[in-house]
Amino acid sequence: MTIDTKAYGPVELSEKQLIQFPAGLYGFEQHSEFALLDAHKPPFYWLQSTRDREVAFILINPYLFRPDYVLDIPQEDVDELGGPGEEDILVFAIVTIPAEGEVTANLQGPLVINRRQRTGKQSISLDQRWQTKHSIAAELSRKGEC
Repeated sequence: MTIDTKAYGPVELSEKQLIQFPAGLYGFEQHSEFALLDAHKPPFYWLQSTRDREVAFILINPYLFRPDYVLDIPQEDVDELGGPGEEDILVFAIVTIPAEGEVTANLQGPLVINRRQRTGKQSISLDQRWQTKHSIAAELSRKGEC
């Protein structure tokens, strides 16, 4: 399958890259099929709508800059993903890159993917420590100090 992507133009996909988000993402509920792509600049990924090239998100694994991150989401969200085992769960945070200011990651609304079934859900963390804007650079700097 080939899709037109915001970042890379036309891209050939394998079926393993396709992720179904039955409820969509917050604010993008009408988009339920996405492709998970490696970004050209690790450690980032692209989550690209397969239907609309303009709907794409930059993602990062939150454990890379917050090793103390705890995925604490409602049990019904885990159940909606088919009750995956810990080894089948991928967790990502949506990254915001403003024209000016700090690059941040949303740890309050993680994307949780059952990699075996290739289904995903955006959830809301039950842990009050996690906010919608965590500075990636500040967190990495803090991590380096520890």
